Amino acid sequence: MTMMKDVSLMERGATGQFLFNKVQDIAFDDVFSKYILHERLLDYVQCFTGPNVMAMHTMLINKPPDSGAMTSRHPLHQDLHYFPFRPADRIVAAWTAMEPVTADNGCLVVLPGSHRKGVLYQHEYPEWEGGVNKFYHGIRGFEDEPLLLLPMNPGDTVFFHPLIIHGSGANVTKGFRKAISCHYAAAECEYIDVKGTSQENIAVEIESLLKKRGLEADYNSLWHYRSRLARGVSVNL
Repeated sequence: MTMMKDVSLMERGATGQFLFNKVQDIAFDDVFSKYILHERLLDYVQCFTGPNVMAMHTMLINKPPDSGAMTSRHPLHQDLHYFPFRPADRIVAAWTAMEPVTADNGCLVVLPGSHRKGVLYQHEYPEWEGGVNKFYHGIRGFEDEPLLLLPMNPGDTVFFHPLIIHGSGANVTKGFRKAISCHYAAAECEYIDVKGTSQENIAVEIESLLKKRGLEADYNSLWHYRSRLARGVSVNL
């Protein structure tokens, strides 16, 4: 599992659950995998992926109270920016609220129908005065679009396309906004070479971080190692 820290909370000396905003790579955990492999959830997932389903990206999202620097918000982005596999129409996210999700604690916001254009936009770090969390790449020019807020009750689940433009607001409450999510893909999807594309910047950033930690792995191999079969049979991923 990979623990992700909030940059401004780290600077302020926060500890424990008040510091960590995400736990990633939970697909092989005995407890968290019960969600990822939940039969009822997968029944819906395979409507998008087909019968052979891979769990590709898994997260427990903590979203602790914001420090005041607004670093708990997530810029508008498209998940496909991070994924070196295609086709996009065979990938789907399942995002489940674990506690009440409101505008005040930073619910998801989406630009309805934005995935239908079939365009993956350029992603970069936003120029935010309070700082930006690691790997929180975003797109620009959509802030004034009619965004839809998604307040949710515990257990509510939203499924969305990897090209839909979405983000989340800051958690300005004293509580948390816990959710669990998994991005699934058809096992028939294939890896692509992101070199020379708009996705090269995230691949280079992650490969550089791995190298600093003494790990030699290319971007596609990293995705292969962190994934697991959720239903059906393995094919390409």
